[in-house]
Amino acid sequence: MMLEKIKATIEFITTNVKTRPLFGIVCGSGLANIVNIIEVEKVLDYSIIPNFALSTADGHKSKLIFGTIKGKPVVAMQGRFHYYEGYSMQEVTFPIRVMKALGIKTLILTNASGGVNPEFNVGDIMIIEDHINLMPNPLIGKNDNNLGTRFPSMSKAYTPNLIKLGQEIGKQNEIELKKGVYLGNTGPSYETPAEYKFYHKVGADCVGMSTVPEVIVGVHSGLDIFAMSLISNVFRDEIRADCTTEEVLEAGKKAENKMMLMVEQLIERI
Repeated sequence: MMLEKIKATIEFITTNVKTRPLFGIVCGSGLANIVNIIEVEKVLDYSIIPNFALSTADGHKSKLIFGTIKGKPVVAMQGRFHYYEGYSMQEVTFPIRVMKALGIKTLILTNASGGVNPEFNVGDIMIIEDHINLMPNPLIGKNDNNLGTRFPSMSKAYTPNLIKLGQEIGKQNEIELKKGVYLGNTGPSYETPAEYKFYHKVGADCVGMSTVPEVIVGVHSGLDIFAMSLISNVFRDEIRADCTTEEVLEAGKKAENKMMLMVEQLIERI
C-alpha cells in the first residue's frame, strides 16, 4: 500500500518536474525563507500532489520547491507535517519516502525548538547530534523490506561527517553553533516547567514537536542526515514566561540568514 502511494506520487512529480534531486531540505517554523537560496525550477502546491497532506501550522507554507543550490539539484519542503495536526506518523513522514524515491542521498532538516539547556540563548543554532523520541515511532506496523530493514540502527542517525562539516562551516563563517540532543514530543501544548526540567535531566538540550519521525524514516531509507535547531525560547525556572508562536516566528526571522548560509555551504561542500 505504501509503495503504491509512493509510486503514484512519484509518477505525478516526475511528469511535472525535470529536476532529479540529490538533496532534500525540510524548512522548520519561521524558516520558510531558506528556500530563497534555491534557483527555482518548479513549485508544486501540496494540494495538487497525490497523497500529500497540507501544512496547517503557523509559519509553514504548503509548497514543494525544486531547483538547484550551488548547481546541485535539490527539493525543499516549505512547510512540514506534524503529528499534532491529526496526521498519522505515516502521513507525517510520507514526504521523506517520496524524496528518497526521487533520488536524494542527503536529508537536511531544520526546526525551531525550546531550549532546556540553561546555557542556551534565544537565537542560538544547535546542530543535532542525537535525539530522544517521545512520539509514536513511524515504523510501527508491517515492514516493507523494499523501503528498509525491520530494525534500523539509530546509533549514527545524524551522520557524523556532516556534523563535523557543519561545525567547520560555522567556524569559518564566525557563526557560533551549539551541539546537542533534541527531544521530540507530540505537542501541541508547550511544556510545563516540570517537563522542561525533566527533559534536561534526562539528557535533552532542546525540545520540539517535529524532526524525529522524519529522521527515523530517513535512517530507515538509508539517507545521510544533517539537522539544526533554532533555539526560539529558553526555559529558565526563575522567569516562567509563556512561550508563544509569535516568539518562535520572530526568532526565526533573526536567525534564518545564518541557517540559509549553513544549508547553502553544506550542500556546496558535500
